[in-house]
Amino acid sequence: MKIALGCDHIVTSLKMEVSDHLKSLGHEVVDVGTYDNTRTHYPIFGKKVGELVASGDCDLGVVLCGTGVGISTSVNKAFGTRCALVRDCATAIHAKRDLNANVISFGGMIVGRDLAFEIVDSFINTEYEPTEEKDKIIEKLMAIEEKYKDDEKDQVSNEKFFDEFIEKWDRGEYHD
Repeated sequence: MKIALGCDHIVTSLKMEVSDHLKSLGHEVVDVGTYDNTRTHYPIFGKKVGELVASGDCDLGVVLCGTGVGISTSVNKAFGTRCALVRDCATAIHAKRDLNANVISFGGMIVGRDLAFEIVDSFINTEYEPTEEKDKIIEKLMAIEEKYKDDEKDQVSNEKFFDEFIEKWDRGEYHD
C-alpha cells in the first residue's frame, strides 16, 4: 500500500519512526515533510497529503502535529479527503470502517510511539464496511465540496498556493 505521510516541526521524530514502521511492514511511504524541527506551518504538509490521497497517487494518508487538530483541519480543506482526528485504535477503526476515512491524524505529543504504531496499523488494516446508510452520510459529507468546486482548479496541485504566506513567514511577519 502507498501511504502519504506528513507532519509539523514539533513531531518530526515520531513521523520518521512511523515512516520506518510502515516501511518495515512493506508499505511504500511518500513523506511530504517536514523533515526537521525548524518551525514551519502545518497546513502546507496537510494539504500535500490530502492531495496525494484525493488524486489516487496514494492509497491512504497519515498526518500528525502536536495535537493532531490543526493538521487534520488542513487535510480536510483538500478536495476529496475525509480526514479523521483519532486518539486511539477504536477511533481509527471507526473512522475507516464506518466513515471510509482516507486520512487519519493524531497528536504526536499526545500519543506515544507504540500507540501511534497501533493506531496506524488499525487504520490501514481496517476495511470500509459499506451500508446504504453509511454511503448516504459519506455522500452528504462530500457534497459540501460541490459548492466550492470552482475553487478546486486554483488550489489542487498548485505549488504556489502557500507562496504568499511563506514569504511573509520569511520576512518575520508572523508572530504566532
